[in-house]
Amino acid sequence: MNRPEDLASPLSTHDLKLAYGTSVIVPNLNLRIKGGQVTSIIGPNGCGKSTLLRALARLRPVSGGNVELYGQALHTLPSKEVARRLAILPQGPTAPEGLSVEELVWFGRHPHQGRFPVRRPEDREAVAWALAKTGMTIFGSRPLEALSGGQRQRAWIAMSLAQQTEILLLDEPTTYLDLSHQLEVLQLAQRLNREQGKTVVMVLHELNQAVRYSDEIIAMREGEVYAQGRPEDVLTPELLAEVFGLKAHILSDPDTGRPYIIPYALTR
Repeated sequence: MNRPEDLASPLSTHDLKLAYGTSVIVPNLNLRIKGGQVTSIIGPNGCGKSTLLRALARLRPVSGGNVELYGQALHTLPSKEVARRLAILPQGPTAPEGLSVEELVWFGRHPHQGRFPVRRPEDREAVAWALAKTGMTIFGSRPLEALSGGQRQRAWIAMSLAQQTEILLLDEPTTYLDLSHQLEVLQLAQRLNREQGKTVVMVLHELNQAVRYSDEIIAMREGEVYAQGRPEDVLTPELLAEVFGLKAHILSDPDTGRPYIIPYALTR
């Protein structure tokens, strides 16, 4: 039975259990993602962040409970229907050698095509739009391996955009990127939310980036949600100590007014 609050939430979990064999990563998780916002999932290594994100995209089987997409059990929906509503950029994606940027982005149109794919005008428009939105049009003919790290990440995001989904999941999208390319990717994610109304869910390690670019923070510890809410409400000295084992000064960012965290010691 669909609950009214689930229909308003694009993604939710109910008594979700995730495990690798006999090792339980997420024991019993109840979570609602707010639509039309940028949400970042934070927490220490091994707390279940990426495992949860993969389960939200149906890339990870569940051991119990449900993931729901707009109130419908995710595992009951046809794969193409899921792919038309939800796109994920996993951590460290790979592609065949020699694949061009434009060829990669065309893969994003597969959920919208029939058994015998035909490149329709609307598909061409979607690919062109995705390339333009990510600033990758001029790189369309280049092979992925000829690009910088930030450019490659933008190419993968362009593929996700070509799916034209309402929800975009990004698993550690800034990993292995230098600082300027990290900001490039995060600003793009925020712009897609502000201009296109996309619901964006990211797993991030860098706390100050999560604070700056997110409307909502979900802090996880040992497979459970420790806190969820606005960055200024969630990132407290108590949370930093309990979740990350950190002592930190929390200042006010002069640009955003949001918290700015300066760790200075471990609590344990």
